[in-house]
Amino acid sequence: MSVLKSIYFYFIACRIICTKFFKKLYYSSGNYNKSLESKIPQQIYYNPNPFLLSIITSYYGHSFKISEINPNIFWIEDKKKDTDQMHNFFWLSLVDRKTDHTKLKKIIYIWMLKNSKYNKKIWDTSTLSRRVVSWILNVDIILKNSTFEFRRNFLNSIVRQTNHLKKNINFENDPSKKIEILIAIILTGLVFKEYKENFDIGVKELEILIKKFFDDEGFPLSRNPEDLIFFSKYLIFCREVIRDSQKYVPEFLDDIIDKNLNCVHYIKTPDDQLPLFNGAYAYTNLNQIKKYLDGFKPNGKNKSLGGLYKIKHKSHFLIIDTDKPPKKKFSKSYQSGPLSFEYFIDGIKIITNSGFGNHISQKAELLSRLTACQSTLSINDTSVTKFEKNETINRVFGNSIQNSFKSFHFFAKNENDFIGCSASNNGYEKKFGCTHKREVYLDKEDNYLKGVDHIFKAKDGYPIRYAFRFHINPELNVIKTMSGNSALIQISKNKSLLFTISDENLKIEKSVFLGGKKIIDNACITISGNLVNKNKTFNWEIRKNI
Repeated sequence: MSVLKSIYFYFIACRIICTKFFKKLYYSSGNYNKSLESKIPQQIYYNPNPFLLSIITSYYGHSFKISEINPNIFWIEDKKKDTDQMHNFFWLSLVDRKTDHTKLKKIIYIWMLKNSKYNKKIWDTSTLSRRVVSWILNVDIILKNSTFEFRRNFLNSIVRQTNHLKKNINFENDPSKKIEILIAIILTGLVFKEYKENFDIGVKELEILIKKFFDDEGFPLSRNPEDLIFFSKYLIFCREVIRDSQKYVPEFLDDIIDKNLNCVHYIKTPDDQLPLFNGAYAYTNLNQIKKYLDGFKPNGKNKSLGGLYKIKHKSHFLIIDTDKPPKKKFSKSYQSGPLSFEYFIDGIKIITNSGFGNHISQKAELLSRLTACQSTLSINDTSVTKFEKNETINRVFGNSIQNSFKSFHFFAKNENDFIGCSASNNGYEKKFGCTHKREVYLDKEDNYLKGVDHIFKAKDGYPIRYAFRFHINPELNVIKTMSGNSALIQISKNKSLLFTISDENLKIEKSVFLGGKKIIDNACITISGNLVNKNKTFNWEIRKNI
């Protein structure tokens, strides 16, 4: 079945690549550039609050001093910089709004002279959408004391770029890029009377996108917490801009934002970070939506969101992945770690996953998708999920998965003595005849974490080598004790935890933690061995060392 799916997606990918190739040839033609021309707005009908841009930009503690810049060489120097970052103009939010902006106008004027026609990289849909949004949000300082000619060229440039987005929105397969496009189109419909239909077009398409990309609880179908934050920021930005324009906010927009915030509240860890599952990376900044989170009352009825189940009791916090992979078209950031978990005590992360390496390198991203980088079971040094190797498919759909599996028999428990859950998956069943069941419970009375892992073998006579890995927070130290079946996790000088496994020996191995934009060394506790003809149960616990 997975082979047939790959063939199907290969032909779709080929068709999309061919379509994009011929369209890019057309984009460079004079006819296409003429087709972007339309009526130039007479005035700005509504001036958005420029500080709303802080919801979707991530510039903190920086400044952009126009007075120290030579506009004549600004775009020449750009060759030494991040092209996307410079051409999306999000840096406008760093400009001192009280200074003279003559140089800023010249920078934009030169940009328009150089880039008024389609350019593959500079007119990339994400870069272009952000540029339109940033220009409109900063229109007050850009057009202040401007000449008639500059004003006309500037507004015409916005219209031409927006027309390009409208013509090509249906060819964009990436949901993250698509929402950026829609926000730009909606914004032009708010500020230009001549293009008020853009608002209706954008809102209609936004509603369709939301229905396709989110589950009933408001969690992305990609199961990626990073996607949840990205969309939350853009949806909140869209709502606040509509409110600022004194226009009616569509009900579906309020509804999905409430659901998004509820999901963020649910999965947010005690250190105000995201748990490292399925594309989330370390040190994600939640400050941009913090005030919306602080003022939000979460729905306490949720037992699980996005396939992530949370267990809390006193100073303990644990979150575990209990669901199957997303569909292939949403799987470009999926990490093969079913039943992996992260554990905190007293607000400090103890057990972690390795994070996602897409901000480091392609090799780091590939490494971070392996089961061995998650705190769960791997068999015969293989990953529970196979990833698509066809470059054509990955070029269009990202590094998608090739095969899937089922998660089943999830059961939550909350009794007088214990709170926790059990779940299982059949990811290794087809190849090795094994299923994995994990139980994790917080002992309310004795105040410790108890875990039970089961390997069930359906096929006798087939030897396997199992390895359970528990990756340790890189800020902590861990050493093996003399007993051989326990490890001391040092939190501070006078505070430590003891990890113990019954009837097994453990090892302390070197591992990696993908922290932000660099690889950090850390350690993992590993329990490994061989299994032939029988099922096996592993009992482990983490408790305070007294």
